[in-house]
Amino acid sequence: MTTTQSLFASEGIDTRSLEFIAQAIEKNNLPGFDYFEFKRAVSQLAEMKLDEATAHKSAFTTAATLGITKEKLIETAGYYRNVVEKEKEHFAQALENQNTTKVAARQQEVGRLRDQIERHKIEIARLQDEIAGYLNQADAAEAAMKSESEKLEKSKTAFEKAHQAVLMAIDRDVENMHKHL
Repeated sequence: MTTTQSLFASEGIDTRSLEFIAQAIEKNNLPGFDYFEFKRAVSQLAEMKLDEATAHKSAFTTAATLGITKEKLIETAGYYRNVVEKEKEHFAQALENQNTTKVAARQQEVGRLRDQIERHKIEIARLQDEIAGYLNQADAAEAAMKSESEKLEKSKTAFEKAHQAVLMAIDRDVENMHKHL
């Protein structure tokens, strides 16, 4: 059986991000036969080496026996497109929360440590060992902040690439529905 993830997979897509989007689509799957089941049917027919037009027509013929219209397929494709868009919003919020907890908190920590260092420089003779410790902590916090920021940016880029690929796949399917149905 074709997995939801494999329905939207394409070269260079982050599998973790795609899995996240695929789970959202599955979780919000409408009851009955709609775009999602149509896409799965087209994919299964394509696996049997049918050309794209024949796969679309065959899947639509089956769907039509269930009372499904081209308009209904396009309408439900729009529904799933909205599901994918909402997942992007959820991801953006989660990313912002991670940024707040991992990056902003580290920035505050760095600021606090730098202030502490400045206060101790006045007592430099007595506090040189303590200052060296704070400098090391600040450098480690900056390195951790940079690392977390890079991870978050990489995750964002990977998600956006997967998001765009899924949207393009949906748009291509709708175009194929217009073209072949």
